[in-house]
Amino acid sequence: MDKHSVLEATEAMRGLFPATPLQLNEHLSARYGADIWLKREDLTPVRSYKIRGAFNFFRKVIAEGGTGKTFVCASAGNHAQGFAFVCRHFGVPGVVYMPVTTPQQKIDKTRIFGGEFITIKLFGDFFDQCYQAAREHVEQIDGVMVPPFDHADIIEGQATVAAEIAEQLPEGIIPDHVLLPVGGGGLAAGITGYFAGTLVSDAFTFAEPAGAPSLRRSIEAGQVVTLAKVDNFVDGAAVGRIGELNFAALKGFAAQQVELIEENAICVTITDMLNVEGVVLEPAGALAITALEKLDRDAIRGKTIVAVVSGGNFDFERLPDVKERAMRYAGLKKYFILRLAQRPGALRDFLNMLGPEDDIARFEYLKKSARNFGSILIGIETKNPDNFKRLIANFESSGMGYEDITENEILANLII
Repeated sequence: MDKHSVLEATEAMRGLFPATPLQLNEHLSARYGADIWLKREDLTPVRSYKIRGAFNFFRKVIAEGGTGKTFVCASAGNHAQGFAFVCRHFGVPGVVYMPVTTPQQKIDKTRIFGGEFITIKLFGDFFDQCYQAAREHVEQIDGVMVPPFDHADIIEGQATVAAEIAEQLPEGIIPDHVLLPVGGGGLAAGITGYFAGTLVSDAFTFAEPAGAPSLRRSIEAGQVVTLAKVDNFVDGAAVGRIGELNFAALKGFAAQQVELIEENAICVTITDMLNVEGVVLEPAGALAITALEKLDRDAIRGKTIVAVVSGGNFDFERLPDVKERAMRYAGLKKYFILRLAQRPGALRDFLNMLGPEDDIARFEYLKKSARNFGSILIGIETKNPDNFKRLIANFESSGMGYEDITENEILANLII
């Protein structure tokens, strides 16, 4: 990677927005015994780093005489918003293709960022259909397709994050470790490329959603792999196929450096950062912070760690689901099906089993399984996971029939 070109892109970007903060986080630093710095890409004008790659791509096309072109992208998320913002900045027309199923909130935000310079077209129920329609439109109008991650100019734009980190750290300090979220791989390819020759390869940890491990599987296979199934919960990083150029840049790293982050663990980070720091993160934006748990505490003690916070476009309609997942993952909430005797006082006997820190979050009579017994769905929240050991011991000592369905995804999704 040409560092001079990245620095040139960084300087040009100052006409669009100031450098995002690199903040020493006291809460995380105290927890892990290291200096934890957060690169706050959630504080760009579009609340994600995607604006960087889009800006650099447009800048170069326009410099080569592309001002008369119409730019096109296919996206229902951060790429669309960065694209729209840059269209308005350069005063060029853009067309954003989005699936018909795109939430209205994302459509509205994209329209606000782009204003009169963009047109939004809704097509297809799935992204692949939407993307194909965008490609056909580009051919019809002789336009310019702006890819989300798999292009050299996009990668170079994302590398400006690394240039800012190097400039913002205290003089004489370089990161001992850098944690990077991975979706399509553009951000990771850009940052590792910029730091090549400055940081050893072992200094990087890549955080991928466990439900979309495209980089991890590709490194293991030695070639780009298309995932058969992707969990879309971490929508900003739920990519079924790593970019070709990005894989070429990342294939030399060990598969063990790609940590697969459970979706529910990400929810714990989102709620923790919101409650403690007042910071709003989207699931993809919480990946790198969540990956801190994967590092060896003794190995990082006293070290300088940088985690890239990639975005904060969180839909608050998802907050109840995120809180639910976080509490279950942290062991603070469980669901049971109880077989309760149908006699006076049976419910009081059950309530007496609860401790002072236990709270009933749900209580539902399911069905009468026999003349003398009935099934109850009960959800219980507590302040300490160890409280459930006492509660379960009370169930067993009393002879009460029970089934813990908290980790039974199929049953939980049907009933809870």
